[in-house]
Order: sequence, then C-alpha cells, then structure tokens
Amino acid sequence: MNPETFTPRHFGWSFADGVATVTLNRPERKNPLTFESYAELRDTFRDLVYASAVKVVVITGAGGNFSSGGDVHEIIGPLTEMATPELLAFTRMTGDLVKAMRLCPQPIVAALDGICVGAGAIIAMASDIRLATPTTKTAFLFTRVGLAGCDMGACAILPRIIGQGRASELLYSGRMMLAEEGERWGFHNRLVASETLLAEAQGLARDLASGPTFAHGITKTQLNTEWAVSLETAIEMEAQAQAICMTTKDFRRAFEAFAAKRTPVFEGD
Repeated sequence: MNPETFTPRHFGWSFADGVATVTLNRPERKNPLTFESYAELRDTFRDLVYASAVKVVVITGAGGNFSSGGDVHEIIGPLTEMATPELLAFTRMTGDLVKAMRLCPQPIVAALDGICVGAGAIIAMASDIRLATPTTKTAFLFTRVGLAGCDMGACAILPRIIGQGRASELLYSGRMMLAEEGERWGFHNRLVASETLLAEAQGLARDLASGPTFAHGITKTQLNTEWAVSLETAIEMEAQAQAICMTTKDFRRAFEAFAAKRTPVFEGD
C-alpha cells in the first residue's frame, strides 16, 4: 500500500504527517457498513502491516455520526435469506476486520460523534484510543435484532475495557451508553466538543506518530498477546520485547537527546 495514492472505493482516506484518516462517509444513512465496505476495511487494515509510512490511523465518520452499523437493507435483509455456510462466511469476515485492526502495528484512534452502534460500536471498541463528544451514543445492538451479544469479539474485548459486569449489561440489553457514562466507565478516553473532535484526534495521532513508532508497535503486540498468558509468561515476554526495543536507534536517540538536554526526534528505527 502506498498511502499517498491509495484510493478506497467504500470510505474516505487522507494521509499527512504519518497519520492516515479513514472516514466512514455515507452520512445520509449515518454511515452504515455494507458487505463491500466491511471487506475493504478488513483488507486495508491488513495492508497497513506493510505500510511503514503510516504511523497512526484515525477512524471517524462523516456528517456528525460515527456509524449506524450494518446496513439494514444491504446486510440484515440479505442475511435472513442465507444458509448457514454463507452466514458463517459473513460472520468470519466481519470478525476478520477486528483481527486486522488489532494485528496492524499502528495505534488506531477512533473519533466518535453521534450514533455509534452495532458494528460501529465494535470498530470503536477494536480501536486503541477513543475520543468522543457529549452527544455520542454507543450501543451493541445485536440482541435488538434477535442475535447474541458475542459479535466480532465483543465478549473478549469489551469486558477488558469496561469490566465484566458493565459489558454484560450492555451486551444483554443492547441499550445506549451515553457519552458521560462511556467516559466514566473507561470506554471513551475523553470527551471533546464536536467541532474540534477530528482536529483533536488527528493532533493526538500526530503526537503518537512523532514518538518511537517501532516501540509503539511492540506495545500494541504485547497488549494483544498478554491477554491469555500467565503473569510469569507476560513478564518474560515483556523482557524480550523491551530488549529488542533497546537495540533500536530511537532508544539511542532518546539517550543522546536527554544527555544533551534537548527533545529527541524519533525516526521509527
């Protein structure tokens, strides 16, 4: 992937200062997802593994909303007519989007406004950092359409963000989590004004992009892989990971800058 020339068909894309901005852009329908946009998002996050020029990703929605989830007419309706093998292929494909987001080395900053529900809430959940506005409403709506709350990794990831009891309530009920509640529970890192949301998300992303980006990738890997290991194994994994980071030029740059009483300039190597 060349981020300078990449032109996706099903969402907006811009790239500057090491930050790629993905915009879900069907504002007339509150930015729903289709079979095609799911697949293209999945493929894009997979390709980001090899896009070293991209240091951080921002994902947002157009028109004052993040995403209304799977399009009722373009996804939900057709699913009711499919046989089990086709349905399983679909649910695996949507889960692959979350896998791709978690496995790409770049930190992902979600800029959330307005409606953030269903698969939109899942994409927000799968991001690393979430900024929201006071009008953001988040819901995992799956039980509202007769499905289980265990969709696209929700039962694995959401409890780790907000706790088992709170996640259970949201996944069983499908109710809206209002913005202040989401911030209090730790789902949103912070709330910002709607008019400054994207600027603040991109500013945060640029700050991260100016840091030791190789080390950021190591941090993301450890955050993912330490979920399912013992404390002893986690500490050993971190010892090995940190030793690798100590071999980077960025580590030496930081030391030399500290010794010279100046700000380090990291280059990601």
